[in-house]
Amino acid sequence: MKAIIVGGGIGGLTTALMLRARGIDCEVFEQAESIRELGVGINTLPHAIRELAQLGLLDRLDEVAIRTYELFYLTRRGQEVWHETRGVDAGHDVPQFSIHRGRLQSVIHQAVTQRLGPEKVHTGCRLGSFTQDEGGVTAYFFDRSGSHVHTVRGDVLIGADGIHSKVRQTLFPNEGAPCWNGLMLWRGATDWPVFLTGRSMIIAGGLNAKAVIYPIAEGSSPASRLTNWAVLVRIGDANTAPPRREDWSRLGKADELMPHVNGFSIPQVDFAAMVRATPEFWEYPCCDRDPLPYWSSGRVTLLGDAAHPMYPVGSNGASQAILDARVLADALSRSEHPRQALMAYEQKRLPMTAEIVASNRRGGPEGVIDAVEQLAPQGFTDINTILNYEAREGIVRGYASRAGFAARMVTRQAS
Repeated sequence: MKAIIVGGGIGGLTTALMLRARGIDCEVFEQAESIRELGVGINTLPHAIRELAQLGLLDRLDEVAIRTYELFYLTRRGQEVWHETRGVDAGHDVPQFSIHRGRLQSVIHQAVTQRLGPEKVHTGCRLGSFTQDEGGVTAYFFDRSGSHVHTVRGDVLIGADGIHSKVRQTLFPNEGAPCWNGLMLWRGATDWPVFLTGRSMIIAGGLNAKAVIYPIAEGSSPASRLTNWAVLVRIGDANTAPPRREDWSRLGKADELMPHVNGFSIPQVDFAAMVRATPEFWEYPCCDRDPLPYWSSGRVTLLGDAAHPMYPVGSNGASQAILDARVLADALSRSEHPRQALMAYEQKRLPMTAEIVASNRRGGPEGVIDAVEQLAPQGFTDINTILNYEAREGIVRGYASRAGFAARMVTRQAS
């Protein structure tokens, strides 16, 4: 069997490693001219780290990431709504990592080139079209100028090509643009003095105005960390047209962002000073897509953001792509026919991810902040008189169970 993987991001590269571990041949085709360390910080949750650990990547990740120790949920006024430990400190047998997205991708990419060979990863290859028949699937790739560069034949084609997926567009030509809810996301990272434990994560504010802060790597000195920050603010509504695709990931402007930043009070860190100290940061519309009725058509399927793009709450996007990769690789290794494998993969993963997409639209586990801010917009003296512990726990733990990273679930999956 041979798989054609369209997309060299975290999902596509992890799929290549998973297939290689099961003796399945594959090639990766990425439209960018090179695979570089782009982006800023993300969190990868224990259920996904378990999969990467089983691929032998845990030590390498430890070299470039921070093991997240604790998470605080605060209101915009800085009042504590929820606090919990994370990763191994919360009872998991593997950590949660706060990491630069590009460094995570680089660790996986290096493993792919070492284990499969550099000739199995092709850059500068844009998918033009694909055809399939009873014997397999054929994909046609072109360079940026439109010249044909590769024709590839395989048993299955896996679209891991992101929220603007060409594979998804081919399967669902009338779907249209991604859904925008009016939220704009600004993200940056800067060297900053250690706050709290040096492994702490803070999320302040509900879905309409949120700040996120956490360290993602060692800093320039023992007293500092490369610290990721994000600001999510509603600037429109669901009826507002999303920004043009070419305006995604553009450089942010301080004069546009700082009025929003100044609306947060975060006692653990001088957030406004951190943002001002960041030389460059980027702006993204907060988009997702409605869940699909199916992912697979014949010998073709979708994975990661191509299958289930979701709002960036709950630290779950990259983690779910990694889980997709493992389930798909298992299905391909166990099934008698590729079509049977793709259906088994879809039946296991589509319902769960559709539920997560819907939950993220409601705020995910961070919805506990929304609930408190709605009940006590002017703040509170005792949070338990606003929303008791059991109610708050239900929101946070319920999401962990739905997303598959509750400690008891990860332990059960390991057994």
